[in-house]
Amino acid sequence: MSEHGLFSPLRMRGVEMRNRIGVSPMCQYSSTDGFANDWHYLHLGSRAVGGAGLIITEATAVTADGRISPGDLGIWTDEHVEGLSRCVRLMAQHGAVPGIQLAHAGRKASTAAPWDGGQAVDVEQSGWRPVWGPSAIPFGSRSLVPEALDEDGIHGVVRAFAEGARRALEAGFKVAEIHAAHGYLLHQFLSPLSNQRTDAYGGSFENRIRLTLEVVDAVRGVWPDELPLFVRISATDWADEGWELEQSVELARLMAARGVDLVDCSTGGLVPGVKIPVGPGYQVRFAAEVRRRGGVATAAVGLITDPRQADELVRRGDADVVLLAREMLRDPYWPLHAARALGQPAPWPVQYLRAAD
Repeated sequence: MSEHGLFSPLRMRGVEMRNRIGVSPMCQYSSTDGFANDWHYLHLGSRAVGGAGLIITEATAVTADGRISPGDLGIWTDEHVEGLSRCVRLMAQHGAVPGIQLAHAGRKASTAAPWDGGQAVDVEQSGWRPVWGPSAIPFGSRSLVPEALDEDGIHGVVRAFAEGARRALEAGFKVAEIHAAHGYLLHQFLSPLSNQRTDAYGGSFENRIRLTLEVVDAVRGVWPDELPLFVRISATDWADEGWELEQSVELARLMAARGVDLVDCSTGGLVPGVKIPVGPGYQVRFAAEVRRRGGVATAAVGLITDPRQADELVRRGDADVVLLAREMLRDPYWPLHAARALGQPAPWPVQYLRAAD
């Protein structure tokens, strides 16, 4: 067991987090034309006040047609920088390291918010066409059929990620995370279930990981050496003949050699209808294996709700960071309550100290 627990500071490159608790990226479906607004300021700022060491914004689209929904945050134009900068200032002012997740939805783009059914959105209702993927294979029977990206389109995606990283740096973010999970574009290229190409970007493992590595290289090329770079992966598709743990470990090794500092280990999202053995900490074992055999720091996520559970997995060496999603929606002050439960000092704002006892 390590002496480093949930409330031990973590330094990565030139950035120090006050603890190992992070807010996982969670789409809010509340933006117009990609711009941050009062909801985002409130949502992100309150979790910084709540004591998180790291906050990663929702999937932020690097192209307009790479949004999951018309309500996604965007970073495809310089005009988005100002609103995102305000988010950064609020998070940093209250002690959290501000992070951003750079994303492209691929074939899962142009869909409605979950509370509106999550189905494909018509062009007349702010949707768009086409949506893109590695191959013309839809996500599900009621999903849009994507158009397969040609090489020029692939190179355009790589440039868009790099430009998104440049804008994120201008906005003041200290951590950039590339989204290669949950069935979105980069994950679609990784998995043979969605990638049936016969060119340099399909077929073999080396070809299917090519786009992800090109995006890593492009982002690392504009992201300063003193700032950490994360990549979120789905460590398994939970489906026969799909992407799985051994491939994730090898990809992690290759990404670490290219300057990726942490692999954020989630699972699933590529194909519907799979059976996932959901339970407390059900994805932690993937973070542990990638960390142990991939030679890179990891984040664990997925039904981590109890402070002692989170502290133990860090001390056990299963992951370096614990990311919380739904639990942070239920309780923005989870880190403060966790510190009390574990007998650790808590960064209560002075305005709230009267309630800290």
